Amino acid sequence: MKRNILKSITVLALASAFGNANGQAPTLGTAATFALFSSNGAVTNTGSSLVTGNVGSNKGAGTGFGNVNGTMHDMDAASAKASSDLLIAYNQLNAATATSNPAPLLGNGQTLYAGVHSIGQAATLNLKLTLDAKGDANAVFIFKIQGAFASNASAKVILANGAQACNVFWKIEGMVSLASGTTFRGTIIANNAAVSLLSGDTLEGRAFSTTGAVSISNSLVYTPVGCGSPYLTGPKAPDMGTTNCYGLFSANGAVSNTGETHIIGDVGSNKGPVIGFNALFVSGKIHLNPDNSTAQCSTDLFTAYNYLNLLAPDIELLYPAQFGNNLVLTPHTYLLKGATTLTNKVYLNAEGNANAVFVLKLAGALTTSTYANVILMNNAQSKNVFWVVEGAVTINNYSIFRGTIICNNGALGAINTGVLLDGRAFTTTGGITTTAMTTSMATVCFPTGITASEN
Repeated sequence: MKRNILKSITVLALASAFGNANGQAPTLGTAATFALFSSNGAVTNTGSSLVTGNVGSNKGAGTGFGNVNGTMHDMDAASAKASSDLLIAYNQLNAATATSNPAPLLGNGQTLYAGVHSIGQAATLNLKLTLDAKGDANAVFIFKIQGAFASNASAKVILANGAQACNVFWKIEGMVSLASGTTFRGTIIANNAAVSLLSGDTLEGRAFSTTGAVSISNSLVYTPVGCGSPYLTGPKAPDMGTTNCYGLFSANGAVSNTGETHIIGDVGSNKGPVIGFNALFVSGKIHLNPDNSTAQCSTDLFTAYNYLNLLAPDIELLYPAQFGNNLVLTPHTYLLKGATTLTNKVYLNAEGNANAVFVLKLAGALTTSTYANVILMNNAQSKNVFWVVEGAVTINNYSIFRGTIICNNGALGAINTGVLLDGRAFTTTGGITTTAMTTSMATVCFPTGITASEN
């Protein structure tokens, strides 16, 4: 009996030693949804920073942020819970047993492997530090630094052989200062001190402080994927029905064109004239008069609009007049409560999921700048992007716009010269006016019972 008990104790001890040797990821809880957070301190931004993840403080305020691909939480129930969860994670990291003691100057081409790396004083990152998982995607890297931490300009943390930013943690007992141009990976928890990111910094991870300010300036910060983080798909796409046959359509309004406009799909209106389109440049049918097809398209358009209109938003973009400006969005239902201006570029990042859906609901008109650009990345597809606009739409010259536009009770007043619409444009009530533009989304429109090869 004693021998069995001793054997059990030995096994448990070995298991515990194995766990310590490889490091155990802390439990972040709801704090994991935050990109920037302080339990007690201000969270501030200057310049045009791009943030994916929630932002907030439990005792302080978030200031200076433009549109954040997440939710602002200041002194509310979510920030209180995040503060509690952050303390748990900090205590877990603080209790981790060291497996190595690297020198306080990290980087300079250095490679480290999974484990708990403890430095008993202030530390600095210079040039390149590689974290090598040796093919183990679950490898955990924990850094415990008993003092301030700084990076030199353009320093980099590089992940190799399956290492993931979601498995990298930095517990720092002092101020964190990342110099301009630093590329950093992992979750930073500064205890009783501030965190500062400067211009050109990229953080694939999170910046937290238990007590202290968190500040960024012209920085890129995004929460890491993997390690059980939600696989973003966005909402279910609407059933577009026979609207898939059309490139341009108004349920109630004139559809008119000037100049050489190229349309993939049908062009029509269920209540209004269709004028100015050259059949040589329209791949589908030009419905000069309402017919059975336009009647069905009108019905299907309202069905799709009603579905999208009822979708509850996940994220509100707080500054619709400042939309774009290189903002990166992930698959969600977004709300912009007012007239929206798309300036420069907006990126739609599907995070590798070709079926990811993006819905943008605008409670006001939409206007783009000249040369505005909607850019799809990481397998995002225009057929899965939907813009629901409660007002008029103007897409200005030489813009590239992607997705299906559904304009409710407003005109698609101008899709202007040189515009490429990788999508379709519909309005429930209002006219559509195009000028020497092009649509490029392929139609998927076959009568019931007929296959593509038979059509």
